Amino acid sequence: MALNFKEALQNRRTYYTISNKSLISDKEIEDIVKFAVTHVPSAFNSQSPRVVLLLGENHKKLWEITKETLRKIVPAEAFKSTEDKIDGSFAAGYGTVLYFEDQSVVKGLQDAFPAYSDNFPVWSNHTSAMHQLAIWTMLEEVGFGASLQHYNPLIDEEVVKTWNLPSTWKLVAQMPFGVPTQGPGEKSFQPIDERVKVFK
Repeated sequence: MALNFKEALQNRRTYYTISNKSLISDKEIEDIVKFAVTHVPSAFNSQSPRVVLLLGENHKKLWEITKETLRKIVPAEAFKSTEDKIDGSFAAGYGTVLYFEDQSVVKGLQDAFPAYSDNFPVWSNHTSAMHQLAIWTMLEEVGFGASLQHYNPLIDEEVVKTWNLPSTWKLVAQMPFGVPTQGPGEKSFQPIDERVKVFK
């Protein structure tokens, strides 16, 4: 039974232990991504987000790139734990969603509305975050678990080169996903009255 919006948000969690299995077709995954990119709002209707869906060998390639990039900068004695984390969690999944923001769009808005120039990069990140939440929640609704990673900007250059992406696409986040093999960890909540103020 389909969840309502509140239930879907409540059930969205971070999963680090995932498998390379899927309960839906690749076309259905693609449809989720395209639906979110089409319908999630953006500041000034900029439509600045760009999303890349990596499946199969392309998914594995991303995490090989990440490992080899980190191998060059992580001390040898510490790299094994880094490699185990990537192999055992992120690379073990079914696919990865890459989130970008097109800086040519951001620059165009800065030029068109100079009074707001400093705000457009911030609003661009807000827009990306909305797309991340929408896709994450929709993936979880069909049986996937996901997490949000940030190996940018370390891997940016190699990612753009490997998949021949425009140089104006700035990588914001990586979302590996797959069918969960363990439940999520405990989640604690700060007192809601300290986070929300209501004045009547």
